[in-house]
Amino acid sequence: MRSARLDLALESGALTLPPAGAILVLRPRAGDDLSALPQDRVVVRTGFRPDHDHFAARGLAVDGQPPFAAALVCMPRARAAALAMIAEAVALVVPGAPVLLDGQKTDGIESLIKACRQAGLALGEVLSKAHGKAVVLTAGPVPGDWRAANRPVEGGFVTNPFCFSADGPDRGSALLAAALPAKLGPKVVDLGAGWGYLSREVLAREGVKRLDVVEAEAAALDCARINLDDPRARFHWTDALTFRPESLAETVVMNPPFHTGREADPGLGAAFIAAAKGMLAPDGALWLVANRHLPYDAALTAAFLDVETIGGDSAFRVIRAAKPRRTRP
Repeated sequence: MRSARLDLALESGALTLPPAGAILVLRPRAGDDLSALPQDRVVVRTGFRPDHDHFAARGLAVDGQPPFAAALVCMPRARAAALAMIAEAVALVVPGAPVLLDGQKTDGIESLIKACRQAGLALGEVLSKAHGKAVVLTAGPVPGDWRAANRPVEGGFVTNPFCFSADGPDRGSALLAAALPAKLGPKVVDLGAGWGYLSREVLAREGVKRLDVVEAEAAALDCARINLDDPRARFHWTDALTFRPESLAETVVMNPPFHTGREADPGLGAAFIAAAKGMLAPDGALWLVANRHLPYDAALTAAFLDVETIGGDSAFRVIRAAKPRRTRP
């Protein structure tokens, strides 16, 4: 979808790339086709580790110093994050450089184009294709409140626009936190830790000596570092599905994601469950919260000998899964 609009922008002349200089591509998603751009000039910037690794594995640069000659901004669904990305791109390119904004209609690209017009930014022709829109913005000053900034939320935490549940603790995590026992094992992993709400709850439990805070989104992990002022916490910017602790843990806690982009993907949560199994000691336990409609039972019973629902409400269930099954050689 994105490649169709990028091709159209280049072929129509709506986007004219400067003859030299690096081209910033801001937060593309794994699978986005960037082949229409000169590959030796592309620099991908993203805080989401699986996407970062995807493009690095394909030989694209994932670091580079501004200013850039042009930019492609891959707009997300979250409005505050999208505005922050526009502000970031404009700050990283040379003044007057072309910045292509691209997004799906279902993710709110039309309202973002409107916001740019209302802010007095210079826009070219709006191109429509493949259920989305693209438009070239000429880099110039943007409203100051568009820039990403940490902000305080309930409980003395800070978050930013790129965090899940940026307005405060989500309901599922709160239910899981309330269900955790007073004492946990010495080694704990918070898998997909976000900005650190569950991690702080873990650190408040008796017996915890090491906590691996595992999060794929760099901006959320930066908030977790602020929110968790504790020497027992170790921070890992990595894909939860590939992380391995230095020694097996007694406990894994998680509120796993179940979306890839806009579409629900229960397989992602199932993959988190399988990954947690590989991190646990033989007598270890997984503490998990999930929406009740998600089909995780098969994944849980395939990975653990003992599975029980220990709490929740009408929308969520809190699950304890213990004794990971041994993998046959």
